[in-house]
Amino acid sequence: MKRINALTIAGTDPSGGAGIQADLKTFSALGAYGCSVVTALVAQNTRGVQSVYRIEPDFVAAQLDSVFSDVRIDTTKIGMLAETDIVEAVAERLKRYRIQNVVLDTVMLAKSGDPLLSSAAVETLRQQLLPHVSLITPNLPEAAALLGTSHARNEREMLQQGRALRALGCDAVLMKGGHLDDSESPDWLFTAEGEIRFTAPRVATKNTHGTGCTLSAALAALRPRYQSWQETVPVAKDWLSRALAQADSLEVGEGIGPVHHFHEWW
Repeated sequence: MKRINALTIAGTDPSGGAGIQADLKTFSALGAYGCSVVTALVAQNTRGVQSVYRIEPDFVAAQLDSVFSDVRIDTTKIGMLAETDIVEAVAERLKRYRIQNVVLDTVMLAKSGDPLLSSAAVETLRQQLLPHVSLITPNLPEAAALLGTSHARNEREMLQQGRALRALGCDAVLMKGGHLDDSESPDWLFTAEGEIRFTAPRVATKNTHGTGCTLSAALAALRPRYQSWQETVPVAKDWLSRALAQADSLEVGEGIGPVHHFHEWW
């Protein structure tokens, strides 16, 4: 089997539960070799975000050139982009190097509610980045922000918004329904082939730090092994559910702790 090289383009988390640290753990746990490009240095922990230091866009572009000019990248996950010119730099390099299998986690808010993407950057992301993306994975507030509307209150509105997001130019959309008040956590996948509903029982844990980062990284790591997103999504969701189920076995921080990325190993 060909070895998979996966790239994460994102911000950091020194407590290890989200961002680039979570992405690299996910890649490793799922058998992919991880590369990384840093867009922001984030002082955060399980209690929240304390400070953000944004990397200069030219240096983000230089990091991308370093990777793409030397390493065969089979799949890419994009997380925190922070500012307009970083979004522009990433979009330009994806186009220049014709990068395939790009998963965009539309990171706008940390679990604590702290903003991770400027409002000015949202329009740039819509216009310049989405056309170069294979799959976006917004939760309900993120989907609403991308569409400039209020977030979906039920699955009917999720369907409407998922279709509207696909119309913006990305190949596929995975709408995450975790914010719905439901015993299940329904997700909807929208592709050119149709619409598919996925469900998973809610895991009884407060330790959900980095779940969005981890799911999008899992989707990126797994996609080269499957024929479609329809096949990839349930595998990634099942792996994340098991990581959530083992989250309480970790002892990390005093706030919202991380999922257990290496639950299959220790």
